[in-house]
Amino acid sequence: MKYIDEFRDEKIARALIRQIAGRLTREWVVMEVCGGQTHTIVKYGLDQMLPEGVRVVHGPGCPVCVTPLEKIDQAIAIAGLDDVIFCSFGDMMRVPGSASDLHQVKAAGGDVRIVYSPLDALRLARENPAKKVVFFAVGFETTAPANALAVWQAAREGLGNFFMLVSHVRVPPALTAVLEAPGNRVQGFLAAGHVCAVMGTREYEPLAEQYRVPIVPTGFEPLDILDGIDRLVRLLEAGEARVENQYTRVVSRDGNLAAQERIFSVFEICDQKWRGIGEIPASGFRLKKDFVRHDAAVAFDVRDIAPCESALCMSGDVLKGLKTPGDCPAFASECTPENPLGATMVSAEGACAAFYHYGRHEKAGDTIRRKD
Repeated sequence: MKYIDEFRDEKIARALIRQIAGRLTREWVVMEVCGGQTHTIVKYGLDQMLPEGVRVVHGPGCPVCVTPLEKIDQAIAIAGLDDVIFCSFGDMMRVPGSASDLHQVKAAGGDVRIVYSPLDALRLARENPAKKVVFFAVGFETTAPANALAVWQAAREGLGNFFMLVSHVRVPPALTAVLEAPGNRVQGFLAAGHVCAVMGTREYEPLAEQYRVPIVPTGFEPLDILDGIDRLVRLLEAGEARVENQYTRVVSRDGNLAAQERIFSVFEICDQKWRGIGEIPASGFRLKKDFVRHDAAVAFDVRDIAPCESALCMSGDVLKGLKTPGDCPAFASECTPENPLGATMVSAEGACAAFYHYGRHEKAGDTIRRKD
């Protein structure tokens, strides 16, 4: 397909790999931040094609995967109520809570609906005034503008039956958490192009300077990622810690200012728990006071639900780049897409799901694990 195939050209890919190999004088560990990048890397075997001196580890780049367990349990509790229409994107349906998931709530008779936009949920609130319509707002900064718009519009129309269960996370504080984690081995990042399309690259500059790590926002096609790795290796070898934008066809330094204005008119920054990682300061969004009447966690009084995580799941270490899915003893045995222990196995962007879907479970752990 025109404009896509050109970013999947095998000859150019192999030339980039040779170029990366020619730059190497030592070993480097780099992390891709986005689950979309993870799936491209695993689908096309880019990690297996790279020279031995470059090790790619997978980071906390799947917002579904890092949605805290208590938020999933809150969603399940609300979705089971008789007077509620609970709306969610499809990738949240099978994410396991402490004892159930949204798919099971739907099977038991709960009015749980898959929607494709928060505006779909807003329409349902208009059409069903006797029902309480709740939208599960999950995502990085990428999805925050549309979710903010939905709440803003509900307030403007006086839709008192529209609520939002918010679990938004921000990327820069997550990179800080990775860099400050004990045992961190990451020396450079491939930043998520879609997040940077909204927020720009400016907010990554202090991180690069403070922690002396290069950060390269990339697209999601194979050549985008290989070009991003090549740029990272060049910067690492030169000892340059700065932000270099690979995804110039979409991303600018300032980002989408109109989208940012809408986000911060409705949301404010807060501390946020990340599943498998813990609380990261200033890493989330919550509704401002002016919109708190649309906050589902407050309206349904579910903020004190106590979660219970699986003791077998190692998704936290996978999300921090300390382990690969194949390092987990439960991978492809106790934990499968049909019987997931953690969100990384069921999310469309989860690293465990990528490894399983593309056959890595047949030789679990052999793909990107190399000697340190």
